[in-house]
Amino acid sequence: MKRLFPAPWLSLALWLLWLALNQSVSPGNLLLGAVLGFAAPLMMRKLRPQRIRIRRPGTVLRLFLLVGRDVIHSNLAVAWGVLNAGRQPPRSRFVKVPLDLRDANGLAALSMITTVVPGTVWSELALDRSILLMHVWDLDDEAQFIQHFKTTYERPLMEIFE
Repeated sequence: MKRLFPAPWLSLALWLLWLALNQSVSPGNLLLGAVLGFAAPLMMRKLRPQRIRIRRPGTVLRLFLLVGRDVIHSNLAVAWGVLNAGRQPPRSRFVKVPLDLRDANGLAALSMITTVVPGTVWSELALDRSILLMHVWDLDDEAQFIQHFKTTYERPLMEIFE
């Protein structure tokens, strides 16, 4: 059964999404949605991520709180920077962050964290996953930023996933 339906919840979600987007439960839409829900997970099963094994669940809560704190702090800093951009323009630049994290799921979580925190953008990951190129909206000290990034985000993700 798992071979025929590698992701049954995804199949169901795709079928329901097809019906909702077409706003019709006609026999043709029921059939096309079912075909989409059946075929898409089969065609993409090689793209599915590795199984997730969380090694330290307590660290997940700590990381969640740290990211929440940084989101609030960064929102305020970016808003203040925008309001004062005429007097003091932001010092934007690209930063190369050396990475020790290699787990695909951990890297995916790290990319989502950098997307959520205002003022940072994940730009590129080296093919060997050793260096992350990030754009930072306003940066005083590059070394301090890298240290904060590795300590606050990368280390907890390594504890969780590796």
